[in-house]
Amino acid sequence: MGLLKRSLMLVGLAVVLWFGAHWYAEYRIRTAFAEAGMNEKAAACMGLRLVKRLTLVQVAKMQAFQEEKHDVAGLIRAVRKIDDSEVIAVTTSSAALCTTGLAK
Repeated sequence: MGLLKRSLMLVGLAVVLWFGAHWYAEYRIRTAFAEAGMNEKAAACMGLRLVKRLTLVQVAKMQAFQEEKHDVAGLIRAVRKIDDSEVIAVTTSSAALCTTGLAK
């Protein structure tokens, strides 16, 4: 019985950590885009889409966006730092869909 309890507790802890990490990643992305000047609705859309479509490792690579200035030149420098075509594709398509209101 003790082994079963420990196993269930470990599974429960793993689930909490998994969802907590995704929630925190979505929060960080949403906040970063909102601070960069994106409206709240579009920033929330971006956070949700990016966390659903990218791995946590890929989301971590997006830290390069926060390190650069929030202008076109800064965006280009950040994209060059990321060097992951999937991150770039998902970010640009999500930005287009979220800012125009076409994303659900």
